[in-house]
Amino acid sequence: MKQLPIDLEYLQDILLKLLFTPSPAGYTDRVVHLVCEELERLGVPFELTRRGAIRATLKGVTERPNKAVVAHIDTLGAMVKALKPNGRLELVAVGHWNSRFAEGARCTLFTDIGQHRGTILPLKASGHTFGPEIDNQPGGWQNVEFRIDERVSSLGDLLQLGVHVGDFVAIDTQPEITPTGFINSRHLDDKAGAAVLLAATKAILDHEARLPVNCHPLFTISEEVGSGASAALHQDVAEMLTIDNGTTAPGQNSSEFGVTICMADMGGPFDYHLTHRIIQICQEFHIPHQRDIFRYYRSDSAAALEAGNDVRTALITFGIDASHGYERIHQDALESLAELVAIYMQSPPLYARDRYEMGPRAGFPTVPG
Repeated sequence: MKQLPIDLEYLQDILLKLLFTPSPAGYTDRVVHLVCEELERLGVPFELTRRGAIRATLKGVTERPNKAVVAHIDTLGAMVKALKPNGRLELVAVGHWNSRFAEGARCTLFTDIGQHRGTILPLKASGHTFGPEIDNQPGGWQNVEFRIDERVSSLGDLLQLGVHVGDFVAIDTQPEITPTGFINSRHLDDKAGAAVLLAATKAILDHEARLPVNCHPLFTISEEVGSGASAALHQDVAEMLTIDNGTTAPGQNSSEFGVTICMADMGGPFDYHLTHRIIQICQEFHIPHQRDIFRYYRSDSAAALEAGNDVRTALITFGIDASHGYERIHQDALESLAELVAIYMQSPPLYARDRYEMGPRAGFPTVPG
């Protein structure tokens, strides 16, 4: 195993391409094509599931037991719940996020026949009209509406425009990268993770690194709505490393710098042995890192296990401030993560026994104690 330099210019460029490609869960075809085109450009073979999850393959010396590294390319968003008599639209959330972070957002509405720009606003949006009532109105998705930038003022106008219940709304990401290395944007969860995975893959290829076993970069399309990596795995995969966001907030140990290793989330503890292999790599190669536990959090790992996959899972994250809101990360964390992923891809499988779905006791590990 060796530490590989990461092409940071490439990482930033592909991140911006991902951020500027709308992909609320359920409306992900465009970003799937983008990632597929990038894999083709890199010369990495891949397959698609029926719905568009991507399983690429980096060939190793042997085929079993396989590894997988996963990031999701779907994001939060909204859908049209109802067409209102005033020519505006009632919305429901796609994924779990609070409507207070939607207020004032610029968006694109995708209909069956076109697309339209607009803004999500609270029902009482004019201070000159409602005065103090603005501060007292309740939150929640039933208390915001989509103002479409077209000449519409009635239900009939909306229907004539081709707007229907179930149309998707994508939220503008508005990315900004500061001279100090901070990246502000919506949907860094988990397009930053996908950019890290592509950058690590590029590093492996650029430096012709030797992989002991096949490794599968996976890009899932439904993590924000719960199913995530449930369908993209096959039975040869024994280890799966998930890349996602960590929460830098009061009471948490995550950081916007270095790698944050999640020890457990609401789905329970991650695999002890794979998690400690990741910690060992960080220690050996002097990759800055910290550990954390997330209470209100699940990832592609949980989806894979709940679907019945017998796979060891671990979660590594970039610390993100204001997750599922006005998000901020630092490029330092992305570089550290990409370095870690590239080293992990070069590492041997944890246990030779894991090449078998079922086996004897011989070779089965034990925890210290």
